[in-house]
Amino acid sequence: MPTERTQVVIIGAGPAGLVLGQLLQKCGIDNIILERRDPDYVLGRIRAGVLETPTVQALKEAGVGDKPEREGLHMNGFNLRWGEERCHIDFGMVGKHALVYGQTRVTRDLMQARQASGGITHYEAEDVQPHDFDSERPWVSYHKDGQEHRIECDFIAGCDGFHGVSRQSIPAERKQEFETAFPFGWLGILADVTPVSEEVSWINHPEGFLMCSLRSRTRSRYYLQVPKNEDIRQWSADRFWVEYERRLPRDLAANLQTGPALEMSITPLHSYVCTPMRFGRLFLVGDAAHIVPPTGAKGLNLAIGDAQELAHTLHAHYSGGHPDAIEQYSDRALGRIWKAVRFSWWMTTLMHKLSDQPFERQIQLAELEYTRGSKAAQTAIAENFCGLDH
Repeated sequence: MPTERTQVVIIGAGPAGLVLGQLLQKCGIDNIILERRDPDYVLGRIRAGVLETPTVQALKEAGVGDKPEREGLHMNGFNLRWGEERCHIDFGMVGKHALVYGQTRVTRDLMQARQASGGITHYEAEDVQPHDFDSERPWVSYHKDGQEHRIECDFIAGCDGFHGVSRQSIPAERKQEFETAFPFGWLGILADVTPVSEEVSWINHPEGFLMCSLRSRTRSRYYLQVPKNEDIRQWSADRFWVEYERRLPRDLAANLQTGPALEMSITPLHSYVCTPMRFGRLFLVGDAAHIVPPTGAKGLNLAIGDAQELAHTLHAHYSGGHPDAIEQYSDRALGRIWKAVRFSWWMTTLMHKLSDQPFERQIQLAELEYTRGSKAAQTAIAENFCGLDH
């Protein structure tokens, strides 16, 4: 069996794993990334596109932050809409901004940076499995090209997503899981059409939430609330555009352009947190440890925040000056994560049709009206949306 040796094995080559790898490279900590899919598949994942201020700072630390700042669209605020009413959330109130820069571009930048740095990534690594992570000599096995491989290491970072092997390798009695599922999802379409507005809008409609987002000045990403078990095969692009236009406020509907779908998908909405995030010498990072509804634009940002947190933790450990750094990783990360989970849950319950109960609808309208008249409420939303400092 071919055997390698490194300090940190990173399972998963999504943004979290790639950011962690780059940050460790810059600290002089050897690492190897294992990814089940091929590079084209990884780049083909259509995901989030809003980067918080702390996320951009983390990308700069990893050596890839200048391009999003230079080429991304600066997001200086967004609109909450209901009926023909609106409330503008101005990020200037907290002295920050967000960037619209798609996750695919972030991933591509990180992959190129890793290749340039000489970092090792094994793609199409099948049957990845962490072993002995409760001991001082953990190791990871995987199959590639019909042969079993072994990597001995000091630590294992599970960056392999919600359905990955890392969390599944932990016995049920050693973890506590918190979860709530919403009875609806987002039907999303990506199309090369001019956005209806230069600013993103979250829209509370009596028949269900919709969102106007953008990836560039010529590419739009739109979402529509649908039942949780909706069948994507029942939706064509034409059907989407008809329903979407019907729910749009009049001023936005007047600007709506339609076109072929580059991608259509349904995303279920649920919140999930696994605690703790460290099990011996195995760490959980990103979606392996937590999931949030996309309403707050937190998923990618939380994952990169975890990667930065773990990189600093491992650097402190190897530098020898912080003997307790490893033990503190989970508590430090979860303190940040739960605040983002709360905000995402709150935004979801505010903007979606929750049920047919008139009382719930009136509470939402009262909350929206209160927010429109309160600078304090608007500041709190801006502060949370732009990202709480790590």
